[in-house]
Amino acid sequence: MTRMFRSAGRLRTGYDPAQVDEFFTQARRVYEGQSTEPLTGRDVRHAAFDLVRGGYAAGAVDAALDRLERAFVLRERQAYVATRGQQAWMEHLAAQARTLYGRLTRPDGERFARAHRGEHGYHPDDVDDLCQRLVDYFDHGQTLTSDEVRHATFGRAKGHEAYREAPVDAFCDRAIEVLLGVE
Repeated sequence: MTRMFRSAGRLRTGYDPAQVDEFFTQARRVYEGQSTEPLTGRDVRHAAFDLVRGGYAAGAVDAALDRLERAFVLRERQAYVATRGQQAWMEHLAAQARTLYGRLTRPDGERFARAHRGEHGYHPDDVDDLCQRLVDYFDHGQTLTSDEVRHATFGRAKGHEAYREAPVDAFCDRAIEVLLGVE
């Protein structure tokens, strides 16, 4: 049997090969027009697989998912531009970017809800640093890529010293969508 990705090793955990193979096989069918099942760049970004001993190396699969997401986003953009025009696409991206801007204009330390007592979350300084990079991108044309947002890491904090993870993750997800739309 041919494996799509290298193994994490027999004693290490990795992504379930059957789930990964099924997802990539279906994604290929959709991309090549052999299936009418809807699949978007966002669907690819949210793909998740169980961890199993001897599974696929997560880094290799994640890199392939990043490339696949870019391919689907590019196709979505091309279809959008073909039916509505380039200006409409830019207006669509601007509208998405505006949904981010409300949080970006908040003061450091106040951009996201705080974690509940005893709950772990992200260190606000790290998240605020990424938010400042987004402000610099939007307002001053500084360089920032979707990969930089996708691979951003935040220190851990606890309780009211931390931002809640879910809102930060959702915000980063939207920022990635906007950045991918112009890359």
